[in-house]
Amino acid sequence: MSVNSPPHLATTDRRLWALAWPLMLTNLTVPLLGLVDTAVLGHLESPEYLGAVAVGANLFSILYWTFGFMRMGTTGLAAQAWGQRDEFAQIALLLRSVLLAIGIGLLLILFHQPLIRLGLELMNPSERVAALAEEYASIRIWSAPAVLCQYTLVGWLIGTQLPKGPMVMLIVANGLNIVLDILFVNGFGWNSRGVAMATVLAEYSAAAIGFRMVLLRMPAGQGFSRALFGHLNDYLKILRVNRYIMVRTIALLLVLAFFTAQGARQGDTILAANAVLITFLLVISNGLDGFANAAEALIGEAVGKSSRQQFRQVFQVAFRWSLWGSILFTVAFVLGGRFLISLLTGIEEVRTTAWRYLPWLWMLPLASVWGFLLDGVFIGATRTRDMQNTMLFSALVVFLPVWWLTTGWGNHGLWFSLICLMLARAITMGLLFVSHSRHDRWFSEQ
Repeated sequence: MSVNSPPHLATTDRRLWALAWPLMLTNLTVPLLGLVDTAVLGHLESPEYLGAVAVGANLFSILYWTFGFMRMGTTGLAAQAWGQRDEFAQIALLLRSVLLAIGIGLLLILFHQPLIRLGLELMNPSERVAALAEEYASIRIWSAPAVLCQYTLVGWLIGTQLPKGPMVMLIVANGLNIVLDILFVNGFGWNSRGVAMATVLAEYSAAAIGFRMVLLRMPAGQGFSRALFGHLNDYLKILRVNRYIMVRTIALLLVLAFFTAQGARQGDTILAANAVLITFLLVISNGLDGFANAAEALIGEAVGKSSRQQFRQVFQVAFRWSLWGSILFTVAFVLGGRFLISLLTGIEEVRTTAWRYLPWLWMLPLASVWGFLLDGVFIGATRTRDMQNTMLFSALVVFLPVWWLTTGWGNHGLWFSLICLMLARAITMGLLFVSHSRHDRWFSEQ
């Protein structure tokens, strides 16, 4: 924090960091699991296991984050209720969102076989990788109710400004996942199947810890009254409010699935090398999302209180710290990228291939940080329709045409297209941010 910062910005700095640092630690435990999965499988005798988990994990990213509104939408709505100091609205939102999460999770288990088959057909991995990925997915699907409940619990805890709750919840659970990964893969020799089983057990542990955190947060004497459960229209309202996030998230994850599929078409070595590098993209996004998640809570509070001054202060501070964070990541990957790749895989062919495409990773932090930050602003203000429209434009009008025009570049064209997607998101959301601010639309009815 600069000693010359105005006093009001210094206070906002402290509030932002009080929320951001535990959320950063929480977020970084997510790609840490990917790092451990990659490191454990990357040192086995064949790249097929690593490729199978890359395909399977990508499939679940699409499947679960299709319902990512259970986290993002809950944060924005909970933050605005927090800003209004409406305890009933906060608790009712949580209960109804948890019930929706459980119901959707059970439906995913019920219909998992056709979903998995469709996903594998779209990604088109080699026959051996496809068989291992299907085995991985058939185990991992049983965590669906726990994962969606986690999204809701984490979103609510962030929105009500208890960031240490998600930190404790996910760090403990992810630590368990790492231990079980090593035990099941290296100890029992279960390969990609062991990674899936470790993840399922860890997801239910995380949900259990999250429910415990929420119960401790309940007001004294609060019971489960009939009014809290609400009516069908209350649940439909939650779904309507968040449908734009759902479409936006599907578009983003289909781009990442397309990226994986195009890598798979270039061979198992390219698929595995891209899996290593994409793991670092997850580190970048989850690390920088700490500032975006903190902005969600504080922007939502500002909208709930109708405080334009707080809105401006939060954005200025989050912008500054996001910039510094992206520069730090860039320096880290320029100086240590080759070493980090070597830590994740001992397969020489995969390692040298990943080194060849490492320069694209250097560009990602500064290209992507603005989209992450503006996501936080738009979620906090529940301007979710704008998020949908900018993502659809970036994917359909920028990413796909750029990929088609650069197919002759091979995997370099694929990475260039991903960079262009990130820049397109930043530019389109940035233009909307300026427009909404200039015309004072952040606090108007949508």
